[in-house]
Amino acid sequence: MRYVLLIGGEDTGEVESSADICHAEDAMAWAEEMTRRGVLIEGAVLRPADEATTVRVREDSVLLTDGPFAETKEQIGGVCVIEADDLDDAIRIAARHPVAGFGMIEVRPLWLG
Repeated sequence: MRYVLLIGGEDTGEVESSADICHAEDAMAWAEEMTRRGVLIEGAVLRPADEATTVRVREDSVLLTDGPFAETKEQIGGVCVIEADDLDDAIRIAARHPVAGFGMIEVRPLWLG
């Protein structure tokens, strides 16, 4: 089953950028190990939340808002798509990601058509 790992943490402005964190030695080691094990399908680092544009359509109007879809202290900085046997396996994989030690990783199953 495929899962997406939404990788993030509190956006205090004092923490390194998502790109710096994801390119750190421990994160690269995690990605290499998961690739070797055949569980990491894809990964990407997101640009900062203040560069987001939120799109909503109401009636016939397209409404754009600068910034993320929600006002929150925690922001998603990257995503990984993994292949896991089940939710318990996906949780074990997520728990090994270095960001889990100071940020958060949301594990969410993907709908596959």
